[in-house]
Amino acid sequence: MYNYMHKFPTTETLKMPKNSPRIYPTQLEPQSFGQFRARCVTPNFEPIEGATVSISDPSNPERVIEQLTTNGSGLTEIITLPAPSIDYSLEPNSPQPYSEYDLQITAPGFQGAFFSDIEILPDVTALQEANLIPVPEPSAEEASFVIDPHTLYAEYPPKIPEDEIKPTGETGEIVLPRVVIPEFVIVHDGPPASPAANHWVRFRDYIKNVASSEIYATWPESTIYANVLAILSFTLNRVYTEWYRNQGYNFTITSSTAYDHKWINGRNIYQNISVIVDSVFTNFLSRPNVRQPILTQYCDGNRVTCPNWLSQWGSKTLGDQGLTAIQILRNYYGNSIYINTAQEVSGVPSSWPGYNLVSGSRGDSVRMMQEQLNRIAQVYTVIPRIAVDGAYGPRTAEAVRAFQQVFSLPVTGIVDLATWYKISAIYVAVTRIAE
Repeated sequence: MYNYMHKFPTTETLKMPKNSPRIYPTQLEPQSFGQFRARCVTPNFEPIEGATVSISDPSNPERVIEQLTTNGSGLTEIITLPAPSIDYSLEPNSPQPYSEYDLQITAPGFQGAFFSDIEILPDVTALQEANLIPVPEPSAEEASFVIDPHTLYAEYPPKIPEDEIKPTGETGEIVLPRVVIPEFVIVHDGPPASPAANHWVRFRDYIKNVASSEIYATWPESTIYANVLAILSFTLNRVYTEWYRNQGYNFTITSSTAYDHKWINGRNIYQNISVIVDSVFTNFLSRPNVRQPILTQYCDGNRVTCPNWLSQWGSKTLGDQGLTAIQILRNYYGNSIYINTAQEVSGVPSSWPGYNLVSGSRGDSVRMMQEQLNRIAQVYTVIPRIAVDGAYGPRTAEAVRAFQQVFSLPVTGIVDLATWYKISAIYVAVTRIAE
């Protein structure tokens, strides 16, 4: 979830590519389409039914293209919107590969929200989450977000090189005893010393936001996996070493491309990236005999080259050639790199049992999952109530499928790692355990 507050410019410079005009829906040639869906929830992730989502063209903001209404799960229907040719996102130095739209979201009893320049890529589904704040009486005030251009399209400051393994054991240095997946990270929305705002962001939401800002969701699946793993490992290195807190700052990571990753407050993400992050968010990259996650730095590989770092456009080429995620990563970081898994996830009642829960499963893990689903079903009423008996029968499988449908997971009826932790996260949010 985001802290929805007005967005102010950061101190970082940003340049648009020369001779590369912004693409608006009325200018598209050839014509392609992307998909879009919005979710409206309260700060405790309870769904907001009856919210109005108005979509307009930034070049003609008075003309509403689509007007959608959220259902009992806080979701709009999925619609198609014009987007540029998919070829633009598959080759560097192309025209703008996404179309831009503005969103106006209103709901009775809640502060409104306005999102400028959300990004619609062809052939993938864009997801916009709006966390609306209750207000005691109607007000014209709204939260406003301007979505910065994608890092592969606009020019941002290149990453300042650092050692991939941080020295530990120095006097006064804080280093965690083991790798733990945090519930939240605190993102400083600018370079470290700038007077920018800090935002508390759920860890998985942060990774999804960064991946959607740093790579294109139209790329090969193995390329997306490789880049997500690099983003995860880099972020967990910052968490594990308490990098910024050791320098006297009160945040975990920045939104500056010169220091960390590009995180954009309020931006839309993409469903395929979301699914990938949910499936691997407990993973990071390691080297033999090194406890800390590796600080896996990267660059675009087009405007900026970076020997021994991952090249984003280069990883796309390797994905096109059929390489797996680990093969892509080893191509850049060397053969000693391997995928590791954190054993502890913060902010959940219990860790994943280590195996999938399927029809016929029995035991305490099934019982806990059933209890959590029933509590979630109190506010997400499309999910059927089930008996809490520790037995994974047809009714439990039906409830799991309904949950997966609502929260954009593969609808399998199987509680795998991604579904287990999504159930846990929503349960924690709706019961306010996190507070």
